[in-house]
Amino acid sequence: MKWIKGFCCLTVLVPLLLLSTGCASVPYRQGVTFDDPHLVALSVEDIDIVRGRPNRFLDASDWIWPGSLLGKLILWDRRVDSHRIGEETERVMRSYLTVNELPHVKVRLNQYAPGDELLRTVRNRSVGAGWRYTLGMVSWLQYTAFPGRFFGGDHYNPYSNSINLYSDIPAIAAHEGGHAKDFSGRKWKGTYAFSYQIPFVNLYHEARASNDALGYLREHESYVLQREGYRIMHPAYGTYIGSNISQWVSVDMGYLVYGAAVIGGHITGRVRGATLPREQ
Repeated sequence: MKWIKGFCCLTVLVPLLLLSTGCASVPYRQGVTFDDPHLVALSVEDIDIVRGRPNRFLDASDWIWPGSLLGKLILWDRRVDSHRIGEETERVMRSYLTVNELPHVKVRLNQYAPGDELLRTVRNRSVGAGWRYTLGMVSWLQYTAFPGRFFGGDHYNPYSNSINLYSDIPAIAAHEGGHAKDFSGRKWKGTYAFSYQIPFVNLYHEARASNDALGYLREHESYVLQREGYRIMHPAYGTYIGSNISQWVSVDMGYLVYGAAVIGGHITGRVRGATLPREQ
């Protein structure tokens, strides 16, 4: 009976995935519409991307930490939390920020820098002080106590306006850039960041970032990276659908729903990728 219910969840979640994050932003809209008065004028030539120093133990942590192993399994890609970021992923990250004129975003490639993150959080006046010194500090404490340099976990931090990458996957780099672009276009950034914590609301945030990333890949990158974008972002979005729904059902049913959402994402991602025209 449980497997039948799980199958029924799958048949519902697959169309939901297609509707929620299956559409690239075409024609692609570059840049943001909100002109933030708190930002000092910078050129796209000032885009700041830094790399962490190589460390044999930390760079092998993706095969030690169970969370990283699970991430590889869920997305079916060994480059998840690989802690070895190649030139192509860095190029896509730089290109995305350049195209969308986001020189104020700091990008850390496999770097642990709690001191600089704290300074950026304190100085980021684009986010209200009330949010920076509450949720911003909580975010910084999490970053400090559970360093992604070991634990992994690609993410954008709106309080410090920085992207932390540990996976060598260009599509994930574009997705995190999508979050930065989404927040940069908001006037009330702190409130928008808080709303991410509300159940099911983060599906909106994730859909916007994924759709924008897919649009960027369709407009500016190769056919191979376009297909990879669908293959990675659909099951990744499925994890958010599964996580939100599983909070409201039994534990056993929650696992089935989560698995169904991820499997559905793999199916829809591969279908959409396979139907992409080669000539863009």
